[in-house]
Amino acid sequence: MNPIDNFYTNYDEEGRLISRHGSVEFLTTMRYIEKYLHPGAKVLEVGAGTGRYSRAIADMGYEVEAIELVPHNIDIFRNLITPQQKINVTQGNALDLSAFADSTFDITLVLGPMYHLYTTSDKRQAISEALRVTKPSGIIFVAYCISDCWLYEDVFGNGYIDIHEQIAKGLVNPETFGTTSKPEDLFELVRKEDIDQLMSNFNVTRLHYVATDMISRIIREGLANMTDETFDMYLKYHYAICERPDMVGVTHHSLDVFRK
Repeated sequence: MNPIDNFYTNYDEEGRLISRHGSVEFLTTMRYIEKYLHPGAKVLEVGAGTGRYSRAIADMGYEVEAIELVPHNIDIFRNLITPQQKINVTQGNALDLSAFADSTFDITLVLGPMYHLYTTSDKRQAISEALRVTKPSGIIFVAYCISDCWLYEDVFGNGYIDIHEQIAKGLVNPETFGTTSKPEDLFELVRKEDIDQLMSNFNVTRLHYVATDMISRIIREGLANMTDETFDMYLKYHYAICERPDMVGVTHHSLDVFRK
């Protein structure tokens, strides 16, 4: 079993977005998706996981094509689909969307694949394929894992990971603290500057760059103990600042939204 299959077979991906702190990422992402849904819109989710987003969109009356790499996730996804939800789930890879014709979808979601692509060529290929299958003026959503909150929480905050060992392995630059990942590390961690460099190769218009969860995971205990009223106010605050240029670097996940 490869590292990605092994990880997701033993991880509760469905539960990750249901927890209080995980729901911030989900609710924020859905908030932006809903801005661009319109009657009759055709939606593709690439790397759909257990279908949390696809199912939410289908619940709003849209038909969704979903592809997912990991068989375990597909099994969970299919078991969660209700008769009312119009979702077609198939196994596939973000690097090859040849099952779909050019300019097919109004909205294309790439909310997981970039977490596990480690080379510039693979990242460009995934973006290129998403663009190819999206209609002119269609909207693409691409999610990333950001490195600095990982450094704050797991390295310096909790000490789960030894910074000196990471530097010795060449995974953290001791001057800039930029990160490098390999497949055995599982998650590719980047910064906004890396995303900007990647997207400079494409003729697209950025609509939003969003810090989808910011420090919600770091303060998860506080969030879990909040009253519903206070949590609603926290979300209101989060929505107010999640695109502020001075804030977007401190997040576990980010969302790049652009028009073809």
